[in-house]
Amino acid sequence: MENYENKISIKAWAEEDRPREKLSTQGRRALTDAELIAILIGSGSRTESAVELSKRILHHYGNDLNNLGRASVAELSKFKGIGEAKAISIIAALEVGRRRNDTESKVPESVTGSKDAYKILRPFMMDLNHEEFWILLLNQGGKVIAKELISKGGLTGTVADPKIIFHIALQHNAVSVVMAHNHPSGNLKPSQLDIDLTKKIANAGKLLDINVLDHLIVTNDGFYSFADEGVI
Repeated sequence: MENYENKISIKAWAEEDRPREKLSTQGRRALTDAELIAILIGSGSRTESAVELSKRILHHYGNDLNNLGRASVAELSKFKGIGEAKAISIIAALEVGRRRNDTESKVPESVTGSKDAYKILRPFMMDLNHEEFWILLLNQGGKVIAKELISKGGLTGTVADPKIIFHIALQHNAVSVVMAHNHPSGNLKPSQLDIDLTKKIANAGKLLDINVLDHLIVTNDGFYSFADEGVI
């Protein structure tokens, strides 16, 4: 067995085993996705390097960082060589990247159409593995007063209680409301339940003189607007 004094220098490592040095000497753009993830996890195991482990993880998610970004701590921890701490490091880094991308795209302060509402709510609803129901509360001029999470659900649905929606709207003295929920499946087509719920809440809003402007279905690739499609 080698003693500590006889450890192999990092200079003698294979190129793929020293991504930190590569980043330092060649810059971050020179690294592959696997090499960047290898820096996050720090070390591999006796049987594979950190880069090899990262390649294995990426391959599982189709070499798509967006797919990897939707992974949970429990899912990543199933990979041999990835414990909870390493899984959290990967998820945190990808979330920072996502937020940076969202920051670079200026988010509107007012809602003049479905695209504005989508830009405001998209950061809260991307990469979720479950459904969530959100509302935007607007004043007379269409400026956003507040963003509120109404409910969380499972993979296939969530419950939106009209009483809760309008209670919150009245608390904020909102003049109008935009509703939104996500479809983790990526399917933008509204279900009959979505349509019925939208019409029910829109009709209830008329009684309270609170205008339900729109209801969005949000996915990672786009959105569906009930108002644009003439459902509201």
